Amino acid sequence: MVWITADVHYCAAHYYDPARAQFTDFEPFWEFVAGPLHAGTFGPNALDDPFGPSVVFQSAPPDGQSNLPPSAGMQFFGQVDLDGQSKDLQVSLKDIEGRELFSRVLQAGTR
Repeated sequence: MVWITADVHYCAAHYYDPARAQFTDFEPFWEFVAGPLHAGTFGPNALDDPFGPSVVFQSAPPDGQSNLPPSAGMQFFGQVDLDGQSKDLQVSLKDIEGRELFSRVLQAGTR
């Protein structure tokens, strides 16, 4: 399972693992966060523990800086590519210039 999250103001990849969670009756899953495309950048808040999240990647303003304008270069977007033959899913998080900051290939049929 993959969650693609918007309406946040930073960029991140989170992995949720039942082996690390308080609530364990679920399969591991990813959450990819890409935003804002053209709004003030701030965050992130602390992640909640019940589902055992880990921050695999994150790009956000330094502590104490918030609501940065687009000219600060902290705008992000995501790209999702599905391989028609293998059914593998590649998720890439990119900056406003299109540079890939993080990428993960999720193989079909694996966890």
